[in-house]
Amino acid sequence: MKTPEAVLDLISDQISDLLSHGKQTGQEIRHNVRSLVQSQLAKLDVVSREEFETQQLILAKTRRKIEALEVQLGELETALNNSTPKSDGAR
Repeated sequence: MKTPEAVLDLISDQISDLLSHGKQTGQEIRHNVRSLVQSQLAKLDVVSREEFETQQLILAKTRRKIEALEVQLGELETALNNSTPKSDGAR
């Protein structure tokens, strides 16, 4: 995976190439730069903010479930230990 600096350098070089190919209107330049940046971002291993926030919510919910299960397990272990007769080694 490329470093962010390498990606920015690549984008910068490609923008310079776009600008050096003659006269373009501001709208054409914006369109070309936007397309270029979108294509470079698509190559990166990133997720959208919306997907990130969704995964954060899922992770928080999962953590709460695990904590509840740990409490329940502790209670069951305590109950099991209290109900099991202790042997004194004699039969």
